[in-house]
Amino acid sequence: MTQEKMIAGIELGGTKCVALLATGPDDVRDRVTVPTTNPVATLAALEAVLDRWSFDAIGVASFGPVGLDPARADYGSITATTKPGWSGTDLIRRLEARYAKPIGFQTDVNGAALAEGRWGAAQGMAAHTYITIGTGVGVGLVTGGRPVMGWAHGEAGHMRLPRAPGDTYPGWCRFHGDCLEGLISGPALAARFGMPGSQLPDDGPEWELFVHDLAAVLHNLVVTAAPERIAIGGGVMAAREHLFPRLRARLVESLGGYGALAEWAEAIDTRLGAPGLGTMAGPLGAIAVGLGA
Repeated sequence: MTQEKMIAGIELGGTKCVALLATGPDDVRDRVTVPTTNPVATLAALEAVLDRWSFDAIGVASFGPVGLDPARADYGSITATTKPGWSGTDLIRRLEARYAKPIGFQTDVNGAALAEGRWGAAQGMAAHTYITIGTGVGVGLVTGGRPVMGWAHGEAGHMRLPRAPGDTYPGWCRFHGDCLEGLISGPALAARFGMPGSQLPDDGPEWELFVHDLAAVLHNLVVTAAPERIAIGGGVMAAREHLFPRLRARLVESLGGYGALAEWAEAIDTRLGAPGLGTMAGPLGAIAVGLGA
């Protein structure tokens, strides 16, 4: 029997980072969470955790944008991000020099999508998507077991969308203003409505704007890639799973029974929902990325 490889997984998020020592969801040896502050303090805290562990490889699943092309000078780094102080932070070369282990590197959402395909609700699916809504909005798309990549990784969280009538909020994103991240991420909700999303009432009219904006991007993802399943995770949706029925209804209405998507929409209750791995999708994404190394 082949012995399972032990992976040190690092999920870098905009608010917190999770270090996980595991071979998979059924064999988690340790888990440590550290706050995401500045790069010097955050990476030092993560390295202090890894220094205690014995492992075969490292998987890093990070908020972005990140450089994923080994032929480019910015490979292994966080590039021009909305997270203050993190643009240009070198992650992978630093870890390579310290640990001399194989290292896998991906975006946090691509990692979570890989984990969903390997262990979660997207097992056996040819194409599926993972969306996170938290400090930022990211979209990971996997086809044939591999994240979709072009010249760079996708940034569908920064997709522009038609605005709801009367909605004049200029948007929070410092790059694009009212892209999806600029409208529905955690910081955007706080700036848009004057209080964090966690304090908004469940039946508040603010969530109608949230559903309008997110459903528009879901429509675009479905007509572009036709994923078999879309999982939505992250802190905002984890606390508001009651929004899923509204999102499903709005998406079906938006698709309008078009072509083969009419049959796709008949299974909307299983096609759009929370990740099968729950809040572990992100940390286990780093393990999946490390296994790929």
